[in-house]
Amino acid sequence: MLAGAGLGSRREMEQWIAAGRVSVNGVPAAVGTRVSADDRVQVDGRPLRLRRGVAARVLLYHKPTGEIVSRDDPNGRPVVFDQLPRLRGAKWIAVGRLDFNTSGLLIFTTSGELANRMMHPRHGIEREYAVRVLGELNEEQMQTLRTGVPLEDGPAHLDSIVDAGGQGSNHWYNVVLSEGRNREVRRLFEALNLTVSRLMRVRFGPIALPSHLKRGQMRELEDAEIARLYETLEFQGQAAAPKAAAARAPRGASPGPARGRR
Repeated sequence: MLAGAGLGSRREMEQWIAAGRVSVNGVPAAVGTRVSADDRVQVDGRPLRLRRGVAARVLLYHKPTGEIVSRDDPNGRPVVFDQLPRLRGAKWIAVGRLDFNTSGLLIFTTSGELANRMMHPRHGIEREYAVRVLGELNEEQMQTLRTGVPLEDGPAHLDSIVDAGGQGSNHWYNVVLSEGRNREVRRLFEALNLTVSRLMRVRFGPIALPSHLKRGQMRELEDAEIARLYETLEFQGQAAAPKAAAARAPRGASPGPARGRR
């Protein structure tokens, strides 16, 4: 319920509950405590109105290199959250991350349940990347990446790798994997002594980066698109409801639905 109210991801809400920040009818809450619309829920001593039926919002952002996926950075680097439209009574949750030097599709949502459904490893949601390397892989190297490579945090592999061509010393490959470990794609190629000169996420699950969405641009999904996303994920969440008429379009938003694979 807390995540559905847009306060954060399910993991964050579980941490809040474990830290004793949440109470139900004056009693400290536990993970799994059931609540209804008649219950009195407080967070840090402040009453919370649980908003049943509130529409999830989903935002697509074409992240350029040189931005960090964080709400703030002690080194003063640009952060992606500074680019997003402001919200009242909710906050944007990043569905996965991209490295400082990685560009491409970032998805943000106000629904912690939806974010958890897309990110949790047990659901095996695919991530697709366009990878540019120095030199061309031979078939043995490609098969090794499919079979598995030992990394410091355990073995990893690509679900698929397809030669996408290239010119000169640079060669492109489209790769798909179903994990979201830190720098996983780069580390897989580096394990074979291959230098990744550019990395771009072009798809996350059923959502592809729209070809018209330029670096630094964003657009919000329409209600029908969000409904299809829920259906595709087989997620029994709240159906998207019409947005308030006063909701303004995000800066840099592009009209029209997301189509196809980049």
